[in-house]
Amino acid sequence: MFKKYRVLKWTLVTIGSLILILFLFGVWFMSLIPDKDLTLEATLIKDLPYLSENVQPPRGKILAVVTSTDIMGSSDKSTGYELTELSRAYYVFKANGFEVDVASPLGGKAPVVIDGDDMGPFDYAFLNDPEAQSKVSNTISINSVIADDYEAIFFVGGKGAMFDFPDNKDIQAILSNYQKANKVIGAVCHGPAALVNVTLDNGRPLLENRKVSGFTNKEELLLISDAELIFPFLLQDKITAQGARFNEGAMYLEKVSYDKNLVTGQNPWSTWTVAETMIKQLGHTPKYREITDEENAVSVLAIYETQGFQKAKEMIKSMSMEEKKPVKRVLIASHSIVGVMRGETRRFIDMVRLTSFAKKCASK
Repeated sequence: MFKKYRVLKWTLVTIGSLILILFLFGVWFMSLIPDKDLTLEATLIKDLPYLSENVQPPRGKILAVVTSTDIMGSSDKSTGYELTELSRAYYVFKANGFEVDVASPLGGKAPVVIDGDDMGPFDYAFLNDPEAQSKVSNTISINSVIADDYEAIFFVGGKGAMFDFPDNKDIQAILSNYQKANKVIGAVCHGPAALVNVTLDNGRPLLENRKVSGFTNKEELLLISDAELIFPFLLQDKITAQGARFNEGAMYLEKVSYDKNLVTGQNPWSTWTVAETMIKQLGHTPKYREITDEENAVSVLAIYETQGFQKAKEMIKSMSMEEKKPVKRVLIASHSIVGVMRGETRRFIDMVRLTSFAKKCASK
C-alpha cells in the first residue's frame, strides 16, 4: 500500500512539474511576440505614403472577384473572402493607377474572414476606407459585369471560393473571353478555383499545360484534416487534373507563378507579388513600395527552407541591425506551431530560436 502511494505521489509530482514547465515555457514564448500595436487599427490612406504620394495617372479598371459563400458546404465552418488577399491587391492596383471594382457570384455584401495576426497597416486602412467598404458591401453581381470595361480580373482567395467559383457560368464566360483577348488573369490562394472548369473555344481546358500555383494539398489538410469531405475537391488535385503544371512552394510561404497572361499565387503571403506581377503583365513598372515586416519574415523563412538555420539567423541580423528593416516575429513564431503540427521537433526548436533572436536584434 505504501509503495503504491509513493508511485502515485511521484507520478503526480512529475505531471505537476511538466505542467509548470509547459506553463513557464508558454509565458516565455509569448514574451517573444510584441504587443499588438493598437494605433494600426486607426490607419488611414493618408497615413500610407505608397497611396498618398506620387499618385499615378488613370490607367483603366481592374475587376476583383470575391466569394459569396459564408459556410463551408454542409459543415458548420464559417468562411468568406480573405481580407488581406483583397486589401493588399486592391491598393497595389490603386497605387498603380487602376480603379478597382469588386464583384461576387451573388452580388451585395460579401462575407469576409479577418485574421487578426495577419493584419497590417494596409488591411486596417482598407477597413477604414469608406469607398473600399462600400464596394465590398455592395459587390456587383458577376452576371451583370460588363467584362469589356476591365483591363484585368483578379480572383481573391478564401475557402468559400471553392464552392461558388468553379461552376459559375458567368465566371467561365468572362475567363474564356479574357483568354481569347489575352487579358491579364490573376488569382491567389483558393482564388484559382475560378479557373478549374473553364473550357476555351478550342475545347481545351484553360489550365492545360499552364504553370499554376494555388493552395496546396499539404496546406489544406494540415489546417483542415477532413478537407476532402468538406470541399468538393482539393484545389491542387483539381488544377493538376486539368493538365496544369502545378508549381508548389514551401508551406505557408510566398510562391507565385506567371505564364503569359496568367498570374497565380499559392497562399495569402503571395498576394503582394501576384498583384505587382499583374501590373507588369499589364505593361507597367510597379510603383515603388516599401517591403512590409511580414514580407521580410517570409524572406527569412524562405532562407531557412533552402539554406538552413544559420543563414536565416544571419539574415535576421542583417535586416534588423544593419538594414534597419522590421521583421514580423509573430509570423516566424507561427511557423513553430506548424512544426509541432507536422511532428517536426527540429523545426519547432529552430523557429523558437529564430523568434528569440529576432527579438534580441530588434531591441538593440
